[in-house]
Amino acid sequence: MTKIGLISDTHHYLDEQIFEHFRSCDEIWHAGDFGTGEIADKLKSFKPFKGVYGNIDGFDIRSAYPEKLRWKCEDIEVMMIHIGGYPPKYNPVVKKELIANPVQLFISGHSHILKVMYDAQLKCLHMNPGAAGKQGCHKIRTIIRFAIDAKEIKDCEVIELGK
Repeated sequence: MTKIGLISDTHHYLDEQIFEHFRSCDEIWHAGDFGTGEIADKLKSFKPFKGVYGNIDGFDIRSAYPEKLRWKCEDIEVMMIHIGGYPPKYNPVVKKELIANPVQLFISGHSHILKVMYDAQLKCLHMNPGAAGKQGCHKIRTIIRFAIDAKEIKDCEVIELGK
């Protein structure tokens, strides 16, 4: 079983609470809009780390992280991109890829809106952890903790970090 801490849209701000909330996690995944390379470095030095760049990220992040990642975690195919949309309102390019090369877990950020929803048509779970930073339209900062156990995504917890 792999325990994951999922975060997005930190926008130059990394709440120290995150390290306590992600202490039990095996990996941390960041769905873009870090704001600075320092945030990525802190997370990477804490736990094994995967990330994608977002629309506000500069050269430091874009040179270190891709726009899109696809990988296998245990027996689950995962795709992560910052601007991807959500069921059924996917980014058109993303939707074509999800149809052509299906995954079981699709992760995006960007909207600052927390979503965990199943797409029955694509047989895929979508997650957006909302926003962990202080900039944006969100009222509460959020992250997600969950586990992947072979072919099962389970134990999903939404964590509120405050206003």
